[in-house]
Amino acid sequence: MKKDVITIGDAMITFDPSQRGPMRYASSFERKAGGAEFNFAIGCSRLGLATGWISRLGNDEFGRYIYNFARGEGIDVQDVHLVDGYPTSVNFKEVMEDGTGRTFYYRANSPMSTLTEDSITEECLQTAKVLHITGVFTAINPSKHVDIVKHAIQLAKRHGCLVSLDPNIRLKLWSQEEARAVLTSFLPDVDVLMTGLDEAELLFGTNEPDEIFNHCKQYGIQTLALKLGENGAVGYQNGRKVIAEAVPPQKVVDTVGAGDGFDAGFIYGLLQGWQLERTLRFANTIGSKVVSVYGDNEGLPYIDEVLTALGEKQVVER
Repeated sequence: MKKDVITIGDAMITFDPSQRGPMRYASSFERKAGGAEFNFAIGCSRLGLATGWISRLGNDEFGRYIYNFARGEGIDVQDVHLVDGYPTSVNFKEVMEDGTGRTFYYRANSPMSTLTEDSITEECLQTAKVLHITGVFTAINPSKHVDIVKHAIQLAKRHGCLVSLDPNIRLKLWSQEEARAVLTSFLPDVDVLMTGLDEAELLFGTNEPDEIFNHCKQYGIQTLALKLGENGAVGYQNGRKVIAEAVPPQKVVDTVGAGDGFDAGFIYGLLQGWQLERTLRFANTIGSKVVSVYGDNEGLPYIDEVLTALGEKQVVER
């Protein structure tokens, strides 16, 4: 099966609190599913991209739930396997009244530790257009996963597949020094970098957009998207710079997953061959929709919903 996009990474059961405020006061939680790469895959699939996902889940009820969830979203799961003896990872969310919050991970003995370089085959990537990687997968087990990612990148390059990277740095999983060393080692093979300013500053030592792009050019990266949240985004492509205003949401409910949605939208625009202005506006619109819905991926829109929000398509409600 030909794929537009393929990504590698974990998925977890996410327990969302029934009330806002410090998690220690939350007495009940709702089970959902999340994970950076998983959210990205859902976002791409809902936009109509043929999407593949390489992962490992525990052979348990949570793993089966996530596997079936992915299938229901139209994601190709031929490279997702349930493994015995490794519990599916979980995390608990803390959500404050303004929609911000924290995440508490429980992912020791992750089923992703059973993934090997041999798990990433020629067949996985030979028909893909984009390989999307993030720092989250690598951070789970740097001593092992770095080699897996580099192997995947090597195969992608062999088949003319673009490599996109979202650093998505989780300092609860690894140190700043380790994150910087590992992620910058990927950069010479990255074609598209999508990052927040704080992550860019950790990698390059600056949060000034033009300086960040200059660092990217030194690595050979010609396409950069800087996610600025409520301040919109800045994009660079082949020497051009575009500043895109934010798309204000009706209400900020939950900020988790907005960056993953932006990534999916940005990659979609690149694959359509759009101008950078339209691609950024499209990606910002998706981010706006995600933060207006509670949950990691519940707000990820379908293509018609984005085009309607952009005024490019009319929907008759009744």
